[in-house]
Amino acid sequence: MSYQFKINPPPQTKYNFLSLGAGVQSSTLALMASHGEITPMPDAAIFADTQAEPKSVYDWLDWLETKLNFPVYRVTKGSLEDEALLLKQRVKGPGLPWARSLVPAYTVAPDGSLGIMPRPCTADYKVNQLIKKQRQLARIKRGQKEVTATSWLGISWDEIQRMKNSREPWIQNRWPLIELRMTRQDCKAWMRNNGYPEPPRSSCVFCPYHSDSEWRRLRDEEPEAFARAINFDKQLRVIKAQTAMKSVPYLHPSCKPLDEVDLSTDIDRGQMVMDFNSECEGMCGV
Repeated sequence: MSYQFKINPPPQTKYNFLSLGAGVQSSTLALMASHGEITPMPDAAIFADTQAEPKSVYDWLDWLETKLNFPVYRVTKGSLEDEALLLKQRVKGPGLPWARSLVPAYTVAPDGSLGIMPRPCTADYKVNQLIKKQRQLARIKRGQKEVTATSWLGISWDEIQRMKNSREPWIQNRWPLIELRMTRQDCKAWMRNNGYPEPPRSSCVFCPYHSDSEWRRLRDEEPEAFARAINFDKQLRVIKAQTAMKSVPYLHPSCKPLDEVDLSTDIDRGQMVMDFNSECEGMCGV
């Protein structure tokens, strides 16, 4: 395995923070940094917790923290699940209650047309929380524009289209795995070659972008997480039925209740794969 072709890293900054999703790529990146294979050593890793990951991810993160030579901060806005299923009464004016559309559920309108709900979950529950903690750790002043910190993102070479510049003037993004032209499979190989187990896939248990194979994995390997997703799927329709929303939401693109979807096949039936090109700053699934 050879990584001799490199993309140059950005200029050094006073602070370096690793955005830790606790999936394959960001876990490999964290361990490579801890081994000294990528420099400088990060000042900290930051895990933005939606409180909706499967147990395997939290167990992995507990283990990973013991292997790193730098601290890991866990930050959270709260429960994405609770907020997505919260029915709110309007303070002003008449009208039905409302609930925030946080996850990109698939929808069927009364006329049969298909759609998809907005997706602010990544920005609200991941990106903004990471920026808030980075701002605190780097002691960024209000209105500061001087580049003071670097955010390391675990995007691999096979996902190079996910690269985006930072929206904050005081921090720059860096993609060390892309500098090394390492793919997701290269990350798994590095873990094996260094005697580490393979990390779990990091994503919310009820993410509508799961492939059928991932739904099957949850069903077969993490039944509690799958049951939680089934309940979320049902409750989302219950909540939305009480609002002005006329379309009916589903977690699966077949627009069937999750517990009624046939997941027995090994072929994903035209399932939408996570649109990394439109994802907010490449934070999910790494």
